[in-house]
Amino acid sequence: MPTDLPTGRPDDLPGEIRHWIGGELLDSADGRTFAVCDPVSNSPYATAAAGGPEDVDRAVAAGRAAFPAWSKLGTRERARILYRIADGVEAREERLAALETFDSGLPITQARGQARRAAENFRYFADVIVGLGEEAFRVGDEQINYVVRTPIGVAGLITPWNTPFMLESWKLAPALASGCTLVLKPAEWTPLSAGLWPEILEGAGLPAGVVNIVHGIGEEAGQALVDHPQVPLISFTGSTDTGKHIVRSSAAHLKTTSMELGGKSPVVLFADADLDAALDSVVFGVFSLNGERCTAGSRVLVERPVYEEFTRRLAERAERVRVGPPADPTTQVGALVHPEHYTRVLDYVETGQREAKLLAGGSRPAHLPEGNYLQPTVFADVPRDARIFQEEIFGPVVAVAPFDDEAEAVELANATEYGLAAYVWTSDLKRGHRVAHAVESGMVWINSHNVRDLRTPFGGVKSSGLGREGGAHSIDFYTESKIVHVMLGEAHTPRFGAS
Repeated sequence: MPTDLPTGRPDDLPGEIRHWIGGELLDSADGRTFAVCDPVSNSPYATAAAGGPEDVDRAVAAGRAAFPAWSKLGTRERARILYRIADGVEAREERLAALETFDSGLPITQARGQARRAAENFRYFADVIVGLGEEAFRVGDEQINYVVRTPIGVAGLITPWNTPFMLESWKLAPALASGCTLVLKPAEWTPLSAGLWPEILEGAGLPAGVVNIVHGIGEEAGQALVDHPQVPLISFTGSTDTGKHIVRSSAAHLKTTSMELGGKSPVVLFADADLDAALDSVVFGVFSLNGERCTAGSRVLVERPVYEEFTRRLAERAERVRVGPPADPTTQVGALVHPEHYTRVLDYVETGQREAKLLAGGSRPAHLPEGNYLQPTVFADVPRDARIFQEEIFGPVVAVAPFDDEAEAVELANATEYGLAAYVWTSDLKRGHRVAHAVESGMVWINSHNVRDLRTPFGGVKSSGLGREGGAHSIDFYTESKIVHVMLGEAHTPRFGAS
Protein backbone atom coordinates (compact mmCIF):
# COMPACT_ATOMS: atom_id res chain seq x y z
CA MET A 1 0.00 0.00 0.00
CA PRO A 2 1.31 3.52 -0.75
CA THR A 3 3.06 4.94 2.33
CA ASP A 4 1.20 8.26 2.18
CA LEU A 5 -2.09 6.60 3.15
CA PRO A 6 -2.95 6.50 6.86
CA THR A 7 -2.66 3.01 8.32
CA GLY A 8 -4.99 3.69 11.25
CA ARG A 9 -3.14 1.17 13.43
CA PRO A 10 -3.97 2.08 17.04
CA ASP A 11 -1.33 2.25 19.72
CA ASP A 12 -0.99 -0.59 22.21
CA LEU A 13 -2.81 -3.22 20.18
CA PRO A 14 -3.05 -6.48 22.12
CA GLY A 15 -1.03 -9.37 20.77
CA GLU A 16 -3.62 -11.82 22.04
CA ILE A 17 -7.36 -11.66 22.68
CA ARG A 18 -8.50 -13.92 25.51
CA HIS A 19 -11.78 -15.14 26.94
CA TRP A 20 -13.23 -13.37 29.98
CA ILE A 21 -14.88 -15.92 32.26
CA GLY A 22 -15.85 -15.44 35.88
CA GLY A 23 -13.94 -12.15 35.99
CA GLU A 24 -10.68 -13.65 34.67
CA LEU A 25 -8.90 -13.39 31.33
CA LEU A 26 -8.31 -16.96 30.20
CA ASP A 27 -6.87 -18.93 27.31
CA SER A 28 -8.92 -21.68 25.71
CA ALA A 29 -8.96 -24.90 27.67
CA ASP A 30 -7.21 -26.71 24.82
CA GLY A 31 -4.88 -23.78 24.05
CA ARG A 32 -6.16 -23.25 20.51
CA THR A 33 -6.09 -19.81 18.88
CA PHE A 34 -6.90 -18.26 15.52
CA ALA A 35 -5.38 -15.30 13.66
CA VAL A 36 -7.23 -11.99 13.43
CA CYS A 37 -6.53 -9.72 10.45
CA ASP A 38 -7.31 -6.10 9.67
CA PRO A 39 -9.19 -5.39 6.40
CA VAL A 40 -6.71 -2.87 5.00
CA SER A 41 -3.57 -5.02 5.00
CA ASN A 42 -5.34 -8.39 5.40
CA SER A 43 -2.44 -9.43 7.61
CA PRO A 44 -2.68 -10.80 11.16
CA TYR A 45 -2.34 -8.33 14.02
CA ALA A 46 -3.26 -10.65 16.93
CA THR A 47 -4.32 -14.14 17.88
CA ALA A 48 -7.65 -14.80 19.60
CA ALA A 49 -8.56 -17.66 21.87
CA ALA A 50 -10.56 -20.25 19.94
CA GLY A 51 -13.34 -21.29 22.28
CA GLY A 52 -15.02 -24.66 22.29
CA PRO A 53 -17.50 -26.64 24.39
CA GLU A 54 -15.28 -26.72 27.49
CA ASP A 55 -14.83 -22.93 27.45
CA VAL A 56 -18.53 -22.36 26.95
CA ASP A 57 -19.26 -24.77 29.79
CA ARG A 58 -16.93 -22.79 32.09
CA ALA A 59 -18.62 -19.56 31.07
CA VAL A 60 -22.13 -20.93 31.63
CA ALA A 61 -21.08 -22.27 35.04
CA ALA A 62 -19.79 -18.82 35.98
CA GLY A 63 -23.03 -17.24 34.80
CA ARG A 64 -25.12 -19.72 36.78
CA ALA A 65 -23.06 -19.10 39.91
CA ALA A 66 -23.55 -15.33 39.59
CA PHE A 67 -27.24 -15.53 38.68
CA PRO A 68 -28.90 -15.83 42.14
CA ALA A 69 -27.34 -12.65 43.54
CA TRP A 70 -27.62 -10.62 40.32
CA SER A 71 -31.23 -11.59 39.61
CA LYS A 72 -32.28 -10.69 43.17
CA LEU A 73 -30.57 -7.30 43.11
CA GLY A 74 -33.12 -4.48 43.16
CA THR A 75 -33.89 -2.78 39.87
CA ARG A 76 -32.62 0.56 41.15
CA GLU A 77 -29.22 -0.91 42.04
CA ARG A 78 -28.98 -2.69 38.68
CA ALA A 79 -29.83 0.63 37.03
CA ARG A 80 -27.03 2.39 38.92
CA ILE A 81 -24.54 -0.15 37.60
CA LEU A 82 -25.87 0.27 34.06
CA TYR A 83 -25.41 4.03 34.35
CA ARG A 84 -21.80 3.52 35.44
CA ILE A 85 -21.28 1.18 32.48
CA ALA A 86 -22.60 3.92 30.18
CA ASP A 87 -20.14 6.41 31.68
CA GLY A 88 -17.30 3.95 31.18
CA VAL A 89 -18.25 3.40 27.55
CA GLU A 90 -18.39 7.13 26.80
CA ALA A 91 -15.05 7.73 28.48
CA ARG A 92 -13.46 5.41 25.89
CA GLU A 93 -15.09 6.95 22.82
CA GLU A 94 -11.88 7.78 20.95
CA ARG A 95 -10.25 4.46 21.79
CA LEU A 96 -13.34 2.56 20.69
CA ALA A 97 -13.53 4.47 17.40
CA ALA A 98 -9.88 3.72 16.67
CA LEU A 99 -10.29 0.01 17.42
CA GLU A 100 -13.52 -0.36 15.41
CA THR A 101 -12.08 1.45 12.41
CA PHE A 102 -8.92 -0.63 12.40
CA ASP A 103 -10.67 -3.96 12.96
CA SER A 104 -13.80 -3.62 10.80
CA GLY A 105 -12.87 -1.12 8.08
CA LEU A 106 -15.61 1.28 9.17
CA PRO A 107 -14.72 4.91 8.29
CA ILE A 108 -13.49 6.77 11.35
CA THR A 109 -16.16 9.48 11.03
CA GLN A 110 -18.83 6.77 11.25
CA ALA A 111 -17.04 4.88 14.02
CA ARG A 112 -17.08 8.02 16.15
CA GLY A 113 -20.38 8.20 17.93
CA GLN A 114 -20.62 4.41 18.37
CA ALA A 115 -19.64 4.86 22.02
CA ARG A 116 -22.39 7.43 22.55
CA ARG A 117 -24.95 5.13 20.95
CA ALA A 118 -23.76 2.18 23.03
CA ALA A 119 -23.84 4.26 26.22
CA GLU A 120 -27.37 5.39 25.45
CA ASN A 121 -28.48 1.76 25.26
CA PHE A 122 -27.36 1.21 28.86
CA ARG A 123 -28.92 4.44 30.14
CA TYR A 124 -32.16 3.72 28.33
CA PHE A 125 -32.58 0.21 29.72
CA ALA A 126 -31.62 1.42 33.19
CA ASP A 127 -34.58 3.78 32.95
CA VAL A 128 -36.84 1.08 31.52
CA ILE A 129 -36.23 -1.45 34.26
CA VAL A 130 -36.86 1.09 37.02
CA GLY A 131 -39.97 2.55 35.42
CA LEU A 132 -41.52 -0.65 34.05
CA GLY A 133 -44.56 -1.72 36.03
CA GLU A 134 -46.21 -5.10 36.26
CA GLU A 135 -49.81 -5.78 35.37
CA ALA A 136 -52.68 -6.59 37.71
CA PHE A 137 -56.25 -7.62 36.82
CA ARG A 138 -59.37 -7.70 38.98
CA VAL A 139 -61.92 -10.42 38.40
CA GLY A 140 -64.98 -8.74 39.84
CA ASP A 141 -64.71 -8.49 43.62
CA GLU A 142 -63.67 -12.10 44.03
CA GLN A 143 -60.13 -12.36 42.69
CA ILE A 144 -57.06 -10.37 41.69
CA ASN A 145 -54.51 -11.63 39.19
CA TYR A 146 -51.05 -10.10 38.95
CA VAL A 147 -48.03 -10.67 36.70
CA VAL A 148 -44.49 -11.16 37.99
CA ARG A 149 -41.50 -10.92 35.67
CA THR A 150 -38.50 -13.07 36.55
CA PRO A 151 -35.19 -13.22 34.64
CA ILE A 152 -34.86 -16.41 32.64
CA GLY A 153 -31.26 -17.32 33.52
CA VAL A 154 -28.01 -17.39 31.55
CA ALA A 155 -28.59 -15.72 28.18
CA GLY A 156 -26.57 -16.66 25.11
CA LEU A 157 -25.71 -13.63 22.96
CA ILE A 158 -24.17 -14.03 19.50
CA THR A 159 -23.29 -10.77 17.76
CA PRO A 160 -22.24 -9.75 14.22
CA TRP A 161 -19.09 -8.16 12.83
CA ASN A 162 -20.63 -4.89 11.59
CA THR A 163 -20.42 -2.14 14.27
CA PRO A 164 -19.65 -4.96 16.72
CA PHE A 165 -19.29 -3.03 20.00
CA MET A 166 -22.48 -1.04 19.58
CA LEU A 167 -24.49 -4.11 18.56
CA GLU A 168 -23.09 -5.99 21.55
CA SER A 169 -24.47 -3.19 23.73
CA TRP A 170 -27.93 -3.70 22.19
CA LYS A 171 -28.00 -7.15 23.76
CA LEU A 172 -25.90 -6.65 26.88
CA ALA A 173 -27.93 -3.71 28.21
CA PRO A 174 -31.43 -5.30 28.24
CA ALA A 175 -30.11 -8.68 29.38
CA LEU A 176 -28.37 -7.08 32.38
CA ALA A 177 -31.29 -4.77 33.10
CA SER A 178 -33.62 -7.78 33.17
CA GLY A 179 -31.48 -9.57 35.77
CA CYS A 180 -29.99 -12.19 33.47
CA THR A 181 -26.39 -13.26 33.50
CA LEU A 182 -24.91 -14.02 30.10
CA VAL A 183 -22.32 -15.48 27.78
CA LEU A 184 -21.35 -13.26 24.84
CA LYS A 185 -19.83 -14.77 21.70
CA PRO A 186 -18.44 -11.88 19.60
CA ALA A 187 -17.95 -12.18 15.84
CA GLU A 188 -14.64 -13.85 15.05
CA TRP A 189 -13.78 -11.38 12.27
CA THR A 190 -13.97 -8.34 14.58
CA PRO A 191 -13.17 -9.37 18.18
CA LEU A 192 -10.92 -6.44 19.05
CA SER A 193 -13.32 -3.94 20.63
CA ALA A 194 -14.92 -6.62 22.82
CA GLY A 195 -11.69 -6.43 24.80
CA LEU A 196 -12.91 -3.12 26.22
CA TRP A 197 -15.83 -4.73 28.07
CA PRO A 198 -13.89 -6.30 30.98
CA GLU A 199 -12.37 -3.05 32.19
CA ILE A 200 -15.63 -1.14 31.62
CA LEU A 201 -17.78 -3.68 33.45
CA GLU A 202 -15.36 -4.20 36.31
CA GLY A 203 -14.98 -0.44 36.68
CA ALA A 204 -18.76 -0.11 36.95
CA GLY A 205 -18.86 -2.63 39.80
CA LEU A 206 -20.50 -5.48 37.90
CA PRO A 207 -19.99 -8.69 39.89
CA ALA A 208 -17.69 -11.33 38.39
CA GLY A 209 -19.47 -13.94 36.31
CA VAL A 210 -22.47 -11.80 35.39
CA VAL A 211 -20.97 -11.20 31.93
CA ASN A 212 -18.71 -13.80 30.34
CA ILE A 213 -17.07 -13.52 26.91
CA VAL A 214 -16.04 -16.53 24.85
CA HIS A 215 -14.28 -15.89 21.55
CA GLY A 216 -14.10 -18.36 18.73
CA ILE A 217 -15.40 -19.60 15.42
CA GLY A 218 -19.18 -19.64 15.07
CA GLU A 219 -19.37 -23.31 14.12
CA GLU A 220 -17.48 -24.22 17.32
CA ALA A 221 -17.93 -21.65 20.11
CA GLY A 222 -21.27 -20.40 18.81
CA GLN A 223 -22.60 -23.90 18.29
CA ALA A 224 -21.52 -24.94 21.79
CA LEU A 225 -23.41 -21.99 23.25
CA VAL A 226 -26.54 -22.79 21.25
CA ASP A 227 -26.36 -26.46 22.25
CA HIS A 228 -25.73 -25.88 25.95
CA PRO A 229 -28.68 -27.25 27.95
CA GLN A 230 -28.30 -24.60 30.69
CA VAL A 231 -28.62 -21.63 28.34
CA PRO A 232 -32.39 -21.18 27.99
CA LEU A 233 -32.42 -18.39 25.41
CA ILE A 234 -30.36 -17.24 22.43
CA SER A 235 -30.30 -13.76 20.94
CA PHE A 236 -28.61 -13.74 17.54
CA THR A 237 -27.90 -11.06 14.96
CA GLY A 238 -26.44 -12.21 11.65
CA SER A 239 -27.18 -14.02 8.42
CA THR A 240 -30.46 -15.74 7.67
CA ASP A 241 -28.83 -19.10 6.96
CA THR A 242 -27.05 -19.08 10.33
CA GLY A 243 -30.24 -17.95 12.06
CA LYS A 244 -32.19 -20.84 10.60
CA HIS A 245 -29.50 -23.25 11.78
CA ILE A 246 -29.60 -21.79 15.30
CA VAL A 247 -33.40 -22.14 15.45
CA ARG A 248 -33.16 -25.79 14.39
CA SER A 249 -30.45 -26.48 16.97
CA SER A 250 -32.34 -24.62 19.71
CA ALA A 251 -35.41 -26.77 19.19
CA ALA A 252 -33.73 -29.68 20.97
CA HIS A 253 -34.02 -27.78 24.27
CA LEU A 254 -37.06 -25.63 23.31
CA LYS A 255 -34.99 -22.47 23.77
CA THR A 256 -36.43 -19.01 23.46
CA THR A 257 -34.83 -17.32 20.45
CA SER A 258 -34.66 -13.83 19.00
CA MET A 259 -33.34 -13.68 15.45
CA GLU A 260 -32.41 -10.39 13.76
CA LEU A 261 -31.41 -11.65 10.33
CA GLY A 262 -30.77 -10.47 6.79
CA GLY A 263 -32.47 -7.83 4.73
CA LYS A 264 -33.03 -6.73 1.16
CA SER A 265 -34.90 -3.58 2.06
CA PRO A 266 -36.82 -1.67 -0.64
CA VAL A 267 -36.89 2.08 -1.12
CA VAL A 268 -40.16 2.96 -2.88
CA LEU A 269 -39.78 6.34 -4.58
CA PHE A 270 -42.83 7.99 -6.15
CA ALA A 271 -42.58 10.74 -8.76
CA ASP A 272 -44.07 13.35 -6.41
CA ALA A 273 -41.35 12.85 -3.79
CA ASP A 274 -38.68 15.38 -2.85
CA LEU A 275 -36.04 13.89 -5.13
CA ASP A 276 -33.15 15.77 -3.53
CA ALA A 277 -34.00 14.50 -0.04
CA ALA A 278 -34.68 11.00 -1.35
CA LEU A 279 -31.36 10.94 -3.19
CA ASP A 280 -29.45 11.94 -0.05
CA SER A 281 -31.24 9.23 1.90
CA VAL A 282 -30.67 6.50 -0.69
CA VAL A 283 -26.96 7.27 -1.05
CA PHE A 284 -26.39 7.39 2.69
CA GLY A 285 -28.64 4.42 3.43
CA VAL A 286 -26.91 1.96 1.14
CA PHE A 287 -23.30 3.21 1.18
CA SER A 288 -22.77 4.25 4.81
CA LEU A 289 -21.17 1.63 7.06
CA ASN A 290 -19.60 0.35 3.82
CA GLY A 291 -23.01 -1.00 2.84
CA GLU A 292 -22.58 -3.65 5.55
CA ARG A 293 -25.87 -2.95 7.33
CA CYS A 294 -28.98 -5.09 7.60
CA THR A 295 -31.40 -2.18 7.08
CA ALA A 296 -29.65 -0.81 3.96
CA GLY A 297 -32.08 0.28 1.24
CA SER A 298 -30.41 -1.97 -1.32
CA ARG A 299 -33.37 -2.19 -3.75
CA VAL A 300 -34.52 1.20 -5.06
CA LEU A 301 -37.88 1.13 -6.85
CA VAL A 302 -38.55 4.34 -8.78
CA GLU A 303 -41.77 5.47 -10.44
CA ARG A 304 -41.18 5.56 -14.19
CA PRO A 305 -41.67 9.33 -14.86
CA VAL A 306 -38.58 10.13 -12.75
CA TYR A 307 -36.72 6.85 -13.21
CA GLU A 308 -34.13 8.00 -15.77
CA GLU A 309 -33.37 11.22 -13.91
CA PHE A 310 -33.05 9.56 -10.53
CA THR A 311 -30.87 6.67 -11.68
CA ARG A 312 -28.57 9.10 -13.50
CA ARG A 313 -28.21 11.28 -10.42
CA LEU A 314 -27.72 8.26 -8.17
CA ALA A 315 -24.92 6.97 -10.39
CA GLU A 316 -23.25 10.40 -10.43
CA ARG A 317 -23.34 10.59 -6.64
CA ALA A 318 -22.00 7.04 -6.29
CA GLU A 319 -19.02 7.89 -8.46
CA ARG A 320 -18.23 10.86 -6.20
CA VAL A 321 -18.42 8.94 -2.91
CA ARG A 322 -14.92 8.97 -1.44
CA VAL A 323 -13.48 5.49 -0.93
CA GLY A 324 -10.34 5.41 1.16
CA PRO A 325 -8.47 4.19 4.20
CA PRO A 326 -10.83 3.84 7.16
CA ALA A 327 -8.65 6.07 9.38
CA ASP A 328 -8.81 9.00 6.92
CA PRO A 329 -11.46 11.47 8.16
CA THR A 330 -12.42 12.30 4.56
CA THR A 331 -13.28 8.65 3.77
CA GLN A 332 -16.97 7.86 3.25
CA VAL A 333 -16.63 4.17 2.32
CA GLY A 334 -13.78 2.17 3.83
CA ALA A 335 -12.55 -1.39 3.45
CA LEU A 336 -14.93 -4.33 3.55
CA VAL A 337 -14.44 -6.40 6.66
CA HIS A 338 -12.70 -9.56 5.46
CA PRO A 339 -11.24 -11.06 2.25
CA GLU A 340 -13.85 -13.83 2.30
CA HIS A 341 -16.68 -11.31 2.44
CA TYR A 342 -14.97 -9.06 -0.12
CA THR A 343 -14.78 -11.97 -2.58
CA ARG A 344 -18.47 -12.70 -1.97
CA VAL A 345 -19.46 -9.10 -2.75
CA LEU A 346 -17.28 -9.05 -5.88
CA ASP A 347 -18.97 -12.25 -7.06
CA TYR A 348 -22.33 -10.47 -6.81
CA VAL A 349 -20.95 -7.52 -8.78
CA GLU A 350 -19.78 -9.89 -11.51
CA THR A 351 -23.18 -11.58 -11.54
CA GLY A 352 -24.94 -8.22 -11.67
CA GLN A 353 -23.11 -7.25 -14.82
CA ARG A 354 -24.71 -10.24 -16.54
CA GLU A 355 -28.16 -9.52 -15.09
CA ALA A 356 -28.56 -5.75 -15.35
CA LYS A 357 -26.99 -2.47 -16.49
CA LEU A 358 -23.95 -1.26 -14.56
CA LEU A 359 -24.12 2.52 -14.14
CA ALA A 360 -21.40 3.18 -11.57
CA GLY A 361 -18.61 1.46 -9.70
CA GLY A 362 -18.18 -2.27 -9.95
CA SER A 363 -14.41 -2.31 -9.41
CA ARG A 364 -11.59 -1.45 -7.06
CA PRO A 365 -10.67 2.27 -6.97
CA ALA A 366 -7.42 2.80 -8.88
CA HIS A 367 -5.73 4.63 -5.99
CA LEU A 368 -6.23 1.68 -3.61
CA PRO A 369 -4.34 -1.30 -5.08
CA GLU A 370 -4.50 -3.32 -1.82
CA GLY A 371 -7.16 -3.95 0.79
CA ASN A 372 -10.84 -4.88 0.54
CA TYR A 373 -12.03 -1.80 -1.36
CA LEU A 374 -14.94 -1.42 -3.79
CA GLN A 375 -16.25 1.71 -5.46
CA PRO A 376 -19.97 2.18 -4.65
CA THR A 377 -21.85 0.28 -7.32
CA VAL A 378 -25.17 1.05 -9.00
CA PHE A 379 -27.11 -1.37 -11.22
CA ALA A 380 -30.18 -0.20 -13.18
CA ASP A 381 -32.98 -2.00 -15.02
CA VAL A 382 -32.67 -4.91 -12.60
CA PRO A 383 -35.28 -7.65 -13.21
CA ARG A 384 -37.10 -9.06 -10.22
CA ASP A 385 -35.66 -12.56 -10.68
CA ALA A 386 -32.07 -11.29 -10.71
CA ARG A 387 -29.87 -12.51 -7.88
CA ILE A 388 -28.79 -8.94 -7.12
CA PHE A 389 -32.50 -8.08 -6.67
CA GLN A 390 -33.32 -11.13 -4.54
CA GLU A 391 -30.25 -11.85 -2.40
CA GLU A 392 -28.58 -9.88 0.37
CA ILE A 393 -25.18 -8.62 -0.81
CA PHE A 394 -24.17 -6.69 2.34
CA GLY A 395 -21.86 -4.30 0.57
CA PRO A 396 -21.92 -0.93 -1.25
CA VAL A 397 -24.10 -2.24 -4.09
CA VAL A 398 -27.61 -1.05 -5.01
CA ALA A 399 -30.16 -2.45 -7.49
CA VAL A 400 -32.59 0.00 -9.16
CA ALA A 401 -35.80 -0.93 -10.99
CA PRO A 402 -38.79 1.05 -12.34
CA PHE A 403 -42.50 0.67 -11.51
CA ASP A 404 -45.63 2.12 -13.12
CA ASP A 405 -48.19 2.39 -10.32
CA GLU A 406 -48.72 1.90 -6.60
CA ALA A 407 -49.87 -1.70 -6.91
CA GLU A 408 -46.76 -2.68 -8.85
CA ALA A 409 -44.56 -0.82 -6.35
CA VAL A 410 -45.97 -2.82 -3.46
CA GLU A 411 -45.75 -6.07 -5.39
CA LEU A 412 -42.07 -5.45 -6.24
CA ALA A 413 -41.29 -4.36 -2.70
CA ASN A 414 -42.66 -7.67 -1.41
CA ALA A 415 -41.07 -9.82 -4.12
CA THR A 416 -38.22 -11.17 -1.98
CA GLU A 417 -37.93 -13.58 0.95
CA TYR A 418 -36.80 -10.72 3.22
CA GLY A 419 -38.84 -8.26 5.25
CA LEU A 420 -36.72 -6.25 7.66
CA ALA A 421 -37.04 -2.57 6.67
CA ALA A 422 -38.64 -0.44 3.96
CA TYR A 423 -38.55 3.22 2.97
CA VAL A 424 -41.30 5.16 1.19
CA TRP A 425 -40.85 8.56 -0.44
CA THR A 426 -43.93 10.52 -1.52
CA SER A 427 -45.57 13.88 -0.87
CA ASP A 428 -48.97 12.12 -0.62
CA LEU A 429 -49.08 10.97 3.00
CA LYS A 430 -52.28 8.99 2.47
CA ARG A 431 -50.45 6.94 -0.13
CA GLY A 432 -47.40 6.78 2.14
CA HIS A 433 -49.48 5.17 4.89
CA ARG A 434 -51.18 2.78 2.44
CA VAL A 435 -47.86 1.57 1.08
CA ALA A 436 -46.29 1.36 4.55
CA HIS A 437 -49.13 -0.90 5.69
CA ALA A 438 -48.98 -3.05 2.56
CA VAL A 439 -45.23 -3.63 2.50
CA GLU A 440 -44.18 -6.84 4.25
CA SER A 441 -41.52 -5.60 6.64
CA GLY A 442 -41.01 -5.18 10.35
CA MET A 443 -40.14 -1.49 10.07
CA VAL A 444 -41.05 1.26 7.59
CA TRP A 445 -39.79 4.81 7.29
CA ILE A 446 -41.81 7.41 5.34
CA ASN A 447 -39.83 10.34 3.92
CA SER A 448 -36.99 9.51 6.28
CA HIS A 449 -33.77 7.58 6.50
CA ASN A 450 -33.05 5.10 9.27
CA VAL A 451 -33.82 7.09 12.43
CA ARG A 452 -35.11 4.94 15.30
CA ASP A 453 -36.24 5.59 18.85
CA LEU A 454 -34.99 2.99 21.34
CA ARG A 455 -38.54 2.52 22.63
CA THR A 456 -39.75 1.04 19.34
CA PRO A 457 -39.67 -2.67 18.44
CA PHE A 458 -36.84 -3.75 16.15
CA GLY A 459 -37.11 -6.85 13.97
CA GLY A 460 -38.33 -8.28 10.72
CA VAL A 461 -40.72 -10.72 9.09
CA LYS A 462 -40.28 -13.60 6.64
CA SER A 463 -36.59 -14.52 6.39
CA SER A 464 -35.51 -11.36 8.19
CA GLY A 465 -36.07 -12.75 11.64
CA LEU A 466 -38.14 -13.89 14.57
CA GLY A 467 -39.33 -11.79 17.49
CA ARG A 468 -38.81 -8.17 18.44
CA GLU A 469 -36.29 -6.43 20.64
CA GLY A 470 -36.21 -2.83 21.80
CA GLY A 471 -37.95 -1.12 24.69
CA ALA A 472 -40.22 -3.28 26.81
CA HIS A 473 -40.08 -5.95 24.07
CA SER A 474 -36.47 -6.68 25.11
CA ILE A 475 -37.43 -7.01 28.77
CA ASP A 476 -40.19 -9.44 27.75
CA PHE A 477 -37.61 -11.52 25.88
CA TYR A 478 -35.17 -11.84 28.78
CA THR A 479 -37.83 -12.55 31.42
CA GLU A 480 -40.56 -15.06 32.11
CA SER A 481 -44.02 -13.76 32.97
CA LYS A 482 -45.72 -15.60 35.82
CA ILE A 483 -49.37 -14.96 36.61
CA VAL A 484 -50.42 -15.22 40.25
CA HIS A 485 -54.17 -15.63 41.01
CA VAL A 486 -55.37 -14.60 44.48
CA MET A 487 -58.87 -15.21 45.83
CA LEU A 488 -60.16 -12.20 47.76
CA GLY A 489 -63.30 -13.79 49.12
CA GLU A 490 -64.59 -17.26 49.75
CA ALA A 491 -63.84 -19.86 47.14
CA HIS A 492 -66.98 -21.39 45.64
CA THR A 493 -65.79 -24.44 43.75
CA PRO A 494 -68.21 -27.00 42.31
CA ARG A 495 -68.11 -29.92 44.76
CA PHE A 496 -67.50 -32.90 42.47
CA GLY A 497 -67.96 -36.16 44.30
CA ALA A 498 -69.53 -34.61 47.41
CA SER A 499 -72.59 -36.39 48.82
